[in-house]
Amino acid sequence: MDERRKHDRTEVNEIAYIFGDGSSLRCRVLNFSEEGAAIELPDQRCTSSQFKLMIENNRAIRNCRLIWSSGSRIGVKFVD
Repeated sequence: MDERRKHDRTEVNEIAYIFGDGSSLRCRVLNFSEEGAAIELPDQRCTSSQFKLMIENNRAIRNCRLIWSSGSRIGVKFVD
Protein backbone atom coordinates (compact mmCIF):
# COMPACT_ATOMS: atom_id res chain seq x y z
CA MET A 1 0.00 0.00 0.00
CA ASP A 2 1.31 3.45 -0.89
CA GLU A 3 1.75 6.00 1.87
CA ARG A 4 -0.47 9.02 1.14
CA ARG A 5 0.74 11.31 3.90
CA LYS A 6 2.93 14.25 2.93
CA HIS A 7 4.49 14.54 6.40
CA ASP A 8 5.98 11.93 8.72
CA ARG A 9 3.94 10.77 11.68
CA THR A 10 5.18 10.93 15.26
CA GLU A 11 3.92 8.15 17.52
CA VAL A 12 2.63 9.55 20.82
CA ASN A 13 0.39 8.58 23.69
CA GLU A 14 -1.17 11.90 24.72
CA ILE A 15 -4.41 12.54 26.58
CA ALA A 16 -6.57 15.06 24.76
CA TYR A 17 -10.12 16.41 24.62
CA ILE A 18 -12.48 16.81 21.69
CA PHE A 19 -14.93 19.70 22.05
CA GLY A 20 -16.92 22.24 20.14
CA ASP A 21 -20.59 21.28 20.29
CA GLY A 22 -21.20 22.22 23.91
CA SER A 23 -19.69 19.02 25.25
CA SER A 24 -16.23 17.50 25.58
CA LEU A 25 -14.89 13.99 25.23
CA ARG A 26 -11.64 12.68 26.66
CA CYS A 27 -9.58 10.78 24.11
CA ARG A 28 -6.02 9.71 23.34
CA VAL A 29 -3.85 10.94 20.46
CA LEU A 30 -1.93 7.99 19.02
CA ASN A 31 0.11 9.77 16.36
CA PHE A 32 0.29 13.14 14.67
CA SER A 33 1.94 15.05 11.88
CA GLU A 34 1.87 18.66 10.73
CA GLU A 35 -1.38 17.91 8.88
CA GLY A 36 -3.38 15.67 11.20
CA ALA A 37 -3.66 12.97 13.84
CA ALA A 38 -4.98 9.52 14.70
CA ILE A 39 -7.16 9.54 17.80
CA GLU A 40 -8.58 6.76 19.95
CA LEU A 41 -12.00 7.41 21.50
CA PRO A 42 -13.19 5.69 24.70
CA ASP A 43 -15.77 3.75 22.65
CA GLN A 44 -17.36 3.72 19.21
CA ARG A 45 -18.98 7.12 19.00
CA CYS A 46 -20.02 9.43 16.28
CA THR A 47 -18.22 12.73 16.36
CA SER A 48 -19.18 15.78 14.39
CA SER A 49 -17.37 16.37 11.13
CA GLN A 50 -15.57 19.42 12.56
CA PHE A 51 -14.40 19.98 16.12
CA LYS A 52 -11.53 21.25 18.26
CA LEU A 53 -8.84 19.06 19.80
CA MET A 54 -6.92 20.13 22.89
CA ILE A 55 -3.80 18.24 23.95
CA GLU A 56 -3.83 18.05 27.76
CA ASN A 57 -0.09 18.44 28.49
CA ASN A 58 0.42 21.73 26.64
CA ARG A 59 -3.17 22.96 26.16
CA ALA A 60 -2.57 23.36 22.41
CA ILE A 61 -5.87 23.63 20.54
CA ARG A 62 -6.26 22.58 16.90
CA ASN A 63 -9.28 22.85 14.63
CA CYS A 64 -9.97 19.42 13.10
CA ARG A 65 -11.97 17.87 10.30
CA LEU A 66 -12.90 14.19 10.51
CA ILE A 67 -11.31 12.22 7.64
CA TRP A 68 -11.92 8.59 8.60
CA SER A 69 -13.26 6.41 11.39
CA SER A 70 -12.82 2.73 12.19
CA GLY A 71 -14.25 1.34 15.40
CA SER A 72 -13.08 3.53 18.26
CA ARG A 73 -10.36 5.23 16.18
CA ILE A 74 -10.62 8.31 13.99
CA GLY A 75 -8.29 10.22 11.72
CA VAL A 76 -8.42 14.01 11.51
CA LYS A 77 -6.93 16.73 9.38
CA PHE A 78 -5.92 20.00 11.01
CA VAL A 79 -7.66 22.99 9.43
CA ASP A 80 -7.38 26.74 9.85
